Amino acid sequence: MAEKKNTPPRKPVRINFSISWIYIILLVFMGWMLFDQGSANPQKEEWPDVEKQWLAGDIKEIVFMKNTYDGKVTIRPDRLDKYSDKFGGVIPKKSPHFVFSVTPSFDPEDTFKELNATLPEGEHVVYKIESEKDFWGVLEWLIFPLLLILMWVFMFRGMNRNMGGGNGGPGGIFNVGKSTGKLAEKDSIKVTFKDVAGLYGAKDEVMEIVDFLKNPKKYTALGGKIPKGALLVGPPGTGKTLLAKAVAGEANVPFFSISGSDFVEMFVGVGASRVRDLFRQAKEKAPCIVFIDEIDAVGRARGKNVGYSSNDERENTLNQLLTEMDGFGSNSGVIILAATNRADILDKALMRAGRFDRQIHVDLPDLKEREEIFGVHLRNLKLAENFDVDFVAKHTPGFSGADIANVCNEAALTAARKNKEFIDKQDFLDAVDRIVGGLERKSMIMTLEEKRSTAYHEAGHATVSWLLPKAKPLFKVTIVPRGQSLGAAWYLPEERHVDTKEHMIDEMCSLIGGRVADEIHTGQPCTGALSDLERLTKMAYAMVTYYGMSEKVGTISYYDSTGQSDMAFTKPYSEKTAQQIDLETKRLIDEAYRMAEELLKSHADQLRELADLLLEKEVIFTEDVERILGKRKKDMAKESEQPVEVIAPESASIE
Repeated sequence: MAEKKNTPPRKPVRINFSISWIYIILLVFMGWMLFDQGSANPQKEEWPDVEKQWLAGDIKEIVFMKNTYDGKVTIRPDRLDKYSDKFGGVIPKKSPHFVFSVTPSFDPEDTFKELNATLPEGEHVVYKIESEKDFWGVLEWLIFPLLLILMWVFMFRGMNRNMGGGNGGPGGIFNVGKSTGKLAEKDSIKVTFKDVAGLYGAKDEVMEIVDFLKNPKKYTALGGKIPKGALLVGPPGTGKTLLAKAVAGEANVPFFSISGSDFVEMFVGVGASRVRDLFRQAKEKAPCIVFIDEIDAVGRARGKNVGYSSNDERENTLNQLLTEMDGFGSNSGVIILAATNRADILDKALMRAGRFDRQIHVDLPDLKEREEIFGVHLRNLKLAENFDVDFVAKHTPGFSGADIANVCNEAALTAARKNKEFIDKQDFLDAVDRIVGGLERKSMIMTLEEKRSTAYHEAGHATVSWLLPKAKPLFKVTIVPRGQSLGAAWYLPEERHVDTKEHMIDEMCSLIGGRVADEIHTGQPCTGALSDLERLTKMAYAMVTYYGMSEKVGTISYYDSTGQSDMAFTKPYSEKTAQQIDLETKRLIDEAYRMAEELLKSHADQLRELADLLLEKEVIFTEDVERILGKRKKDMAKESEQPVEVIAPESASIE
């Protein structure tokens, strides 16, 4: 017998099944479902076109689905040449050739019978009326859950293999711990300070940061340390993000941008992991800039009202951010820029020196800055000849850069709606009215009495504000309904930074002037002054409790600049003081009411004339008010002022 050879035992074959196969199977299945039914690509037709094809004898068969009101049309083979242009010159080999949709009122049985009656018997169209079976819905409920179960099984197997490496780091499931920040390389950043209009003070401060990044040895040679971070603080839309991009563009360094909310996740530890990964990437790209937009989403003060609004995950993320900013080397070349409009609620540890070393305030633009911003946004617009940029800048006080961009776009849309070739001054005024006051409600029906009441109300505002020297200068008055208001008085507020008590009293009189005019006209108050009364009450309370403008309450301010007053359960004053505050607030409002009443009663004829003019024109301007009430005292005082010539001493040298 032949000897048996000792053969080594065969190793079991292991099949390595990757999770990517799940995705491949899913894609193949979805592709099969989408491209099933052959390669037919039916064209969309309207029912009148299908009817013409039927009467011409071109249709072979129609299948109508009564539950979806859709029809499928098959053309006779010998008539397909007529429709080759609809298929790109290629005659389709598979049917259906056309599809159509109708409304539920369509009666297929009667319609098809009537059309067949017009044709010879040999050319009758074969039609079928069926109900489409929803095979896709059944497969969706059966196959997709099975595929999802399989996917999750393999995903968790991969998670168990990969999570051992570290504290929710980049090796976790789906790389959930990696930073979601967007990296812009230095060559791809085209924004410079030339693209940032206005913001003179802010640009001067960030220029230092640019110089730090360009010439770090200039400062380190003297023993200085490069600042680690700067916080951009300002109202929304003032250009904080644009300024940060301009810093990166001027310094010619990489730019990481991320939102504060991107650190917040439902999984524990993900936010801290993303912070670590972001700073790891930044150190690899140094020198660079990391920009965190809306940092208040993750940098809110810790330990306030524990048990009511605490968020351990957010606080852990903030702690990691504080640690990373401290962990930097003094000359690492990574500068953190952050933006917020709620600097008052940020954690004090975040604001200390060594983290965010400086705060850069990005305020609303003044007149000159608004002119520059308008110049940037007007570059690509077709403007009328002799367009006055200074005019539109003066009529947009308090507008941010984003608001100005919106005004320019809205003006272009307004001109396009009027079929104009160029954008003129009136289009910009209409755009400002629409943005501030809302859309004009032309369809609103008002009775004559309501119009007259509205006219008296707005005339009251205009009269009082015109006669008081410290009130805001009037621009125009309208009784055209916009948004929620039936009319409006438009002012051009003076760009001053400090208001006196006299200024505020005159503003209160102007606010209540509409209510007083209503009572003079009708003899009783009405509900149209709700918004005015709300602003009036808030202003009076602010004078007493914030600005210390009450003799009885005293020069005391209960304003909380930290923004935490809403979290307190008790008021910072006694009940007796609260009563004094209420009495003083009522006294200020009563005083404003009395002043407005005296003014309007002494100028009753002018008030009535102004209201009649409003009823006639619906919109009146400064010139109309000046013609009825005369020039303002303030304007007359300005005209009487003589310029004083200043002569420099002979010894002084003026460059």
